[in-house]
Amino acid sequence: MANTPQAKKRIRRNARRTEINGARVSRIRTFVKAVEAALASGDKAQAEEAIRRVQPELMRGVAKGVVHKNTASRKFSRLSKRVAALS
Repeated sequence: MANTPQAKKRIRRNARRTEINGARVSRIRTFVKAVEAALASGDKAQAEEAIRRVQPELMRGVAKGVVHKNTASRKFSRLSKRVAALS
């Protein structure tokens, strides 16, 4: 158990950050799922619109430190490839 005031503050801060970061990751997942749903329905216009919304969300996650840069790039690349394959 934390004894020093600094350690106690760290526990409080970590709990707040965990909640905020969890919300950020959840938001990114929601946007990715919108692209997945558009791909499943086969609607190219809807998929392209959804992918335009995903890209800034992924990059925001990178900037905030909740997603690694290469992970975001990989996810975006794979989604883009799948959207481009729709015809």
